[in-house]
Amino acid sequence: MSEPHVAIVGITGAVGQEMIQCLEKRDFPIKKLTLLASAKSAGKIFSFKGKEIPVQELTLDSFDDVDIALFSAGGSISKEFAPVAAKSGAVVIDNSSAFRMDPEVPLIIPEINPEATHSNKGIIANPNCTTTVTLMGLNPLHKEWQVRGIIASSYQAVSGSGAQGIEELKNQISAINEGSSVERKVYPHQIAYNVIPQVDTFLENGYTKEEMKIENEGRKILGNSTLKASVTCVRVPVYRSHSVSVTAQFASEPDVNKARELINAAPGVSVRDEPDSGIFPTPLDTTEQDECLVGRIRKDIVLENALSFWVVGDQVRKGAALNAVQIAELLV
Repeated sequence: MSEPHVAIVGITGAVGQEMIQCLEKRDFPIKKLTLLASAKSAGKIFSFKGKEIPVQELTLDSFDDVDIALFSAGGSISKEFAPVAAKSGAVVIDNSSAFRMDPEVPLIIPEINPEATHSNKGIIANPNCTTTVTLMGLNPLHKEWQVRGIIASSYQAVSGSGAQGIEELKNQISAINEGSSVERKVYPHQIAYNVIPQVDTFLENGYTKEEMKIENEGRKILGNSTLKASVTCVRVPVYRSHSVSVTAQFASEPDVNKARELINAAPGVSVRDEPDSGIFPTPLDTTEQDECLVGRIRKDIVLENALSFWVVGDQVRKGAALNAVQIAELLV
């Protein structure tokens, strides 16, 4: 598969558009690019390497001769069309949660478990964006000291809710500045100048689906079936890039200086940690950037054998589109 025929399903969404940008930026070798979306988007034009490509309606016949299909159109579309694409001979890289916990489907972060890519049976899952950002900072430490459990709080940008989340924040800020009433459609509470400790729906155990993804997906990606994670996911009035505060407990005693060395040596992540000089990662530092950044690395003073750190990453880029394209690169 040296020059594949690639299809993007959900091209009109934020992640779909980021996918086409990543393919071009990374000079991905493509023989043909097919752009797919709903019937109402058919005919829209997107540019790729100087060529204008029209969007086609997604149908059951859309995957003839497609080698790699990048899906970012939601779980229901993935459940309906991903098996069809795989049966047609394509390898599906799916950004939804539809197949992540399927034992037959590899769940991949290329910097962590690339070897699992080639055990696919036609479908590969992209992890949740918060899981990806967290594990990019955690994995170099896990390889050295074996993580047992984490306590984490996320600070998740509104772009995690798609374009409508961004629009709601913008509209609410404008309304407040103009003295108008604030409308809520996407979030249960005002997001402008506020934080909301709910991302996704609540489960019987009191955690949300988003919070449990870090434990469930983390176990699969790290190959650590006993990993425990107590997580609180919070939506914040930031347009793009997620941040996560992590306390990780390990099987053996970690070292702060060694931790910095390990993270800096790992692909796709680097340390920005000089707090005395005001140097630590913020969402703006990673917006539209490929790397995740880690700072505030320190010994935890409550738990034994534990480190606390702060990790930030662009959830549209590394948390979704870039990770999918990197998986495609492993296939070619």
